[in-house]
Amino acid sequence: MSRRVSRFDRALSDLPEGMRWREWMGRVEAAIFASPQPVPRETLAHLVGDACRLDELLADIATELKARPYEIVFVAGGFQFRTRPRHAEALRSLNETKDAGPPAFTRLEMLALSAIAYQQPVTRAELSRLAGRDISRDVLGRLKSCGVISPGPRAPEPGAPIAWVTTPRFLEAFALGSLRDLPDLDALDALDAAGVLGRDIDVEVEGALDEALGLMEEGGVEADDTALDETEAEA
Repeated sequence: MSRRVSRFDRALSDLPEGMRWREWMGRVEAAIFASPQPVPRETLAHLVGDACRLDELLADIATELKARPYEIVFVAGGFQFRTRPRHAEALRSLNETKDAGPPAFTRLEMLALSAIAYQQPVTRAELSRLAGRDISRDVLGRLKSCGVISPGPRAPEPGAPIAWVTTPRFLEAFALGSLRDLPDLDALDALDAAGVLGRDIDVEVEGALDEALGLMEEGGVEADDTALDETEAEA
């Protein structure tokens, strides 16, 4: 195996410059296409010569894909093929692709997920305080079943409750390269400093969180209000 890898010609120095560039483009595109997970930049760099300007190469691939219903995006620390968002509804209409695109969340689920994304690790009690309403175990269970959150470390406080964190699936679902790509919520910080958060959640805050993550509302708060009895374990 190692002998086969050592013969792999990354540089392609025997090819004319134009052909070499096209071959590098094909290699990178094929690697991303064949991988079920986002492919890190470091992995792609092993497929091309040291002289390759990888960012320009990826930009050229993106240009060629402009007319296609899919694209290459940087998510969860790597590059991945994605169908374009405008086709998500059409794909969901097919039984075999009903999970295409980001999961659909209710407003309360969206609120909890946004709070976890920005405040993680965070306990359910803290989430409820931030939201100004009860975040039930059912809500957290639904987010967990979608794979966008997972139990993190236990909080160093009485009872050692579970603190929740987002997952790589969260980054993939919302096309985020990393948590650093979350929109800056200075406005929320100002509200927090002013002591607004922790009381009844402000409509403007909900709007900012909706817009920040681009989440889709389906069902509304009323649908969630029926799922607020706490009957499940957190983990």
